[in-house]
Amino acid sequence: MGRWLDMINSPDDLKRLGWPQLDQLAAEIREELVDTVSMTGGHLAPNLGVVELTLALHLVFDAPRDPIVWDVGHQSYVHKLVTGRGREFKKLRTFGGLSGFPSPAESEHDHFTVGHASTSISTALGLALARDLAGEEHAVVAVIGDGAMTGGMAFEAMNHAGHQRSNLVVVLNDNEMSIARNVGALSGYLGRLRTDPKYTHGKDELEVLLKRIPAIGPAVLRWADRLKDSLKYLLVPGMFFEELGFMYLGPVDGHNLQSVVEVLRRAKGLSGPVLVHVCTRKGKGYAPAEKDPDKFHGPGPFHRDSGEPKAMTGPPTYTAVFGRTMVELAAHDPRIVAITAAMPSGTGLAEFAQAYPDRFFDVGIAEAHAVTLAAGLARGGKRPVVAVYSTFLQRAFDSVMHDVCLNRLPVILCIDRAGIVGEDGPTHHGLFDLSFLRALPGLTIMVPADEEELRHMLKTALRLPGPAAIRYPRGTACGASADAEPRLLEVGRARLLQQGSHLTLAALGTMLGPALEAASLLSEDGVAADVLDARFVKPLDEKTILGRASATGCLITVEEHALAGGFGGAVLEALAARQMNVKFLRLGIPDRFVEYGSQALLREKYGLTGPGIADAARDLLQVRTRRPRLRMVRE
Repeated sequence: MGRWLDMINSPDDLKRLGWPQLDQLAAEIREELVDTVSMTGGHLAPNLGVVELTLALHLVFDAPRDPIVWDVGHQSYVHKLVTGRGREFKKLRTFGGLSGFPSPAESEHDHFTVGHASTSISTALGLALARDLAGEEHAVVAVIGDGAMTGGMAFEAMNHAGHQRSNLVVVLNDNEMSIARNVGALSGYLGRLRTDPKYTHGKDELEVLLKRIPAIGPAVLRWADRLKDSLKYLLVPGMFFEELGFMYLGPVDGHNLQSVVEVLRRAKGLSGPVLVHVCTRKGKGYAPAEKDPDKFHGPGPFHRDSGEPKAMTGPPTYTAVFGRTMVELAAHDPRIVAITAAMPSGTGLAEFAQAYPDRFFDVGIAEAHAVTLAAGLARGGKRPVVAVYSTFLQRAFDSVMHDVCLNRLPVILCIDRAGIVGEDGPTHHGLFDLSFLRALPGLTIMVPADEEELRHMLKTALRLPGPAAIRYPRGTACGASADAEPRLLEVGRARLLQQGSHLTLAALGTMLGPALEAASLLSEDGVAADVLDARFVKPLDEKTILGRASATGCLITVEEHALAGGFGGAVLEALAARQMNVKFLRLGIPDRFVEYGSQALLREKYGLTGPGIADAARDLLQVRTRRPRLRMVRE
């Protein structure tokens, strides 16, 4: 007999299995998760922790008629396996394969493209209100982790849901809290008591009766209410949620499938918003992930037997270089403090946190708060550095504008994962930061071409009187020396690395290497090209860039960023302001969301490689070549 997993093509297939078969299925799913993610990389520990919870959701609710909305979505692998995508699962996070996050383009069971935290309750409430307006009666479920609950948007949504009183089930997947026996037993008892219709009906009758007793009745009722509330605050762990208008059920052991099914069935039968508190263990069922769930939250490919990452050689990552430089600089400047939004390891600040625990602040998934907190620290005389992924900085734009730039405060935004990030796809590519930051007055924007420049830029930013942003990519650096002492750069000055007479290539950040390669390829066709390392997007080195463009009569800007509002747009504005008549082309990401796939593959697809840049230059200059041409995406 084959695996039960191979027989699951839809949630209806789950409902034909008995408890022993479902337990076996859960074990098979964990094996599939470890096998696949060890090859493709991805979010392993979160998915190992929600196996039983996911099965229970699909056993109790009638998806997709009952929408199940996943917060962040990196824990939706099990959901994909039981909603008809099992045969494609080996192609997880590969170009043309399955997304690592929910995707409506893949399945009717996925209701939103999602990859950011704290959104599920808002979107699920919207679905519930749309259902009510249409006169329908199906259930709506939001699944949110305890980490995502640190985001303010989740509580904004809960506050509104409690006010609306629409039928909505919120499942809180808590993978940090352990279940003490007394709390679990007491809570289970109180949960059954408080949701028993006979109890609520009897309580209503008692209140009516007491109100009819002259003189003393209302006083007794008020005393009873105060006593009831006191006992509830003492005994019921979910009173915080109940004050927001939610019926609270739990906590329940998230790895006891029958218990989770039972509590979800109770939740489905209640009126109004309900919060189900489910306690799970990240990495459940795979020893290395249970031992180090943080390491296995989103690992790259690893050896299945040992859990050790597959060998990677080469230079350190930009993230590591940033983290080491922060520790070095902080040793000489006690004003330096570091802030992260729940990503101390991911942003390279773990070493800083260990070396300077009093100067390190992890605010949880609250990017806007992180930036505004930095504004307060800066006003208090500190030099705050906010380390954040580009895609998550989008959530803090108003804080950057209103609290930092408007107040001209020396806050440094260190923007990791800028550009194409690879397999996590459109929700995680950092392709828009220049567009929304470039418009802000007084903000210095720097982009290093290698790890040495990153170190210099960090030191330079710490000396500026106002705000600064430094954007750098995911992955290994270029191999430039990162051991030299960081030094101050001249703000707003580009570097001319190579001088030619036919063409100027102005490259930003990661595109410097491909631009140098393109210049070498073009030289074979008799084209001599300038190569500029732009370094500063704001202030832009107009003197150097436009001066070289005037000398060669042809200018191409190259950036790993959206063309709309990016570096090339800044250069184009400068050309237009001076009414310069030169051949001009911008290379970057066209007006579209970029799919998932490896960084190398996606850069090649969008022409952001040496051969791709060389082909674009030949087209602009109308130069013939015998070299094979690349297929790429044009705007």
